[in-house]
Amino acid sequence: MTTSPDGGPALFRLVRYWSRRWPRGAAAHGADDPPTAQHVLVVTTAAALAAEGAAPTVGDLATALGLDQSGASRMVTAAHRDGYLERHRDTADARTTRVRPTSGGLALVAAAEEWQRARFAELTATWSDQDRARFAGYLTRLADQLRA
Repeated sequence: MTTSPDGGPALFRLVRYWSRRWPRGAAAHGADDPPTAQHVLVVTTAAALAAEGAAPTVGDLATALGLDQSGASRMVTAAHRDGYLERHRDTADARTTRVRPTSGGLALVAAAEEWQRARFAELTATWSDQDRARFAGYLTRLADQLRA
């Protein structure tokens, strides 16, 4: 019998550790009032969903984020208040609110991705190019499976 590597706990330690580093990283780069990790999470998710089709609803974001409608609504409200998301009524159903990133939200997504790439390069700086590429491929594969 073969045992598989126990990567689950390690993965979640990494997620916990890095999910709390973004605001401090943003503050270190000169932002007076840096966006929160929740801003980054909801805006990057909204941008990803919008890239796949129509502007997402709050319910779409709740599903994608694994939250209830109320939690997603609070995150959308905060991101809207701070200028990262715009909200508009659905043309087919006025009871439905759709969101999309503002230009500031898209800048936040770009900054988050730049920060993420820099951290990945920093963390794997001592690795061979082959190991770095293999690990990046595995991470991408894992993330892509979440969408399936």
